[in-house]
Amino acid sequence: MILAGDIGGTKTVLGLFDWTKERVEPARTQTFVSADYQSLDEIVDEFLNPPVTPPLEGAEEEDPSDEPDEISASEVTIQAACFGVAGPVIDNRCRTTNLPWIVDGPELGKRFCIERVRLLNDLEATAHGLEVLNQDEVEVLNVGTPPPSKGAIALIAAGTGLGEAILYWDGTRYRPQASEGGHADFGPNSDLEIELLRHLRGAYLHVSYERVLSGSGLHAIYEFLRDTKKNEPTWLGERLRVGDPAPIIAEAGLKKQAEISVQALDLFASIYGAEAGNLALKALALDAVYVGGGIAPKILEKLKDGTFMRAFTAKGRYKRMMSGIPVRVVMNPMTALLGAAVVAAQLRASTT
Repeated sequence: MILAGDIGGTKTVLGLFDWTKERVEPARTQTFVSADYQSLDEIVDEFLNPPVTPPLEGAEEEDPSDEPDEISASEVTIQAACFGVAGPVIDNRCRTTNLPWIVDGPELGKRFCIERVRLLNDLEATAHGLEVLNQDEVEVLNVGTPPPSKGAIALIAAGTGLGEAILYWDGTRYRPQASEGGHADFGPNSDLEIELLRHLRGAYLHVSYERVLSGSGLHAIYEFLRDTKKNEPTWLGERLRVGDPAPIIAEAGLKKQAEISVQALDLFASIYGAEAGNLALKALALDAVYVGGGIAPKILEKLKDGTFMRAFTAKGRYKRMMSGIPVRVVMNPMTALLGAAVVAAQLRASTT
C-alpha cells in the first residue's frame, strides 16, 4: 500500500492506494482543514490512527457485519509515501508558503515507519497527475496545433496561492520541473493594471502574481475597483463582510448580479491568461498549457468567453505562435493527489 497527499494552504487531502503501474481509485481518502493542525505530522497521525467514536448513550449496538468494508490504515503496511506540498521543496524538506509548517520527508518516514518518503512541490505533483488524467477530466480553451515533435508543457494553477510548473520531454516521457514562478513580480499590461499595481503596493513591498492570481487576489482586485470606482452595491458589501469573499465575488460576476464583480472577473481572467502566456513563452511550451488549481473549474464559463485567450495570445509578433498552443483546464480536483500517488508507486516499485 502507498500513501499520497496533497498539502494545500486551505485543505490537505490524504489517500491510501494499492497502486502498482496503472491508475486505481483510492482505497480510502480523507480531507482535513490545514489551519486546524500544527503540522502535517498531526494530520498523518490522525489519518493513520483515526479516533474511535464511542456510541451514543442508549443507542443500540451495531452488528459489525453490517458495517461497510473499509481499509484501516493502521492495519496495512505503507511501503512508500509522496506528498505534494504548497511551497519550495529543497533536500526533501519544505517550509510551507501559506502555513506555519516545516515538512520534513525523512522525519515523516522515521515517525511513521515508511521506508521511502518524497516531498514534491504541489504543482510538481499536479504535473505528474496530468499523465493519468482521462480525456473527460479536462476542458479545452484552445484546440491549437502542437508541433509534431514533443518539447514542453506548461502548468499554471491559481487557488489559495499561484503555482507554476514546466514539463519537459526527455525523449521518452514528460518530466515535471518544479518552479516558484507564482512569486515573480506582477507585470501590469494595461493602464488599469498599472493602477492595480500602485494600489497593491500600498499594502505589499513586493507584489507578486500570486497577490493577484489567487483567492485573496480576486478579493484584492475587487477592493481596488471598489476603492477607485466607488460602485459597490450595499447588499454585496454586506455579504462580503460575513462570508468568504472570493466565491461570493465570482458568483456575483458569473451571474452578472453586480457590475463591480463582472469587472473583477474580467480583470482576473485577463491577467490569468497573460501570465499563462508568459509561462508558455518562457518554457516554449508549444505542446500544451494546462490551467489547474481550484479556481479555474469554478469560473470555467468566464475562462471560455475569450477574455483569457485574448490575453494569452496578445504577445505582439508571437501572437500566431501562441494561437497554436493547446490550452486545457484541469477539472479533476484530485489531480495533485493522483500525481503524488504516481510518484509513491514508483518509489514502492524501486524497493521491491
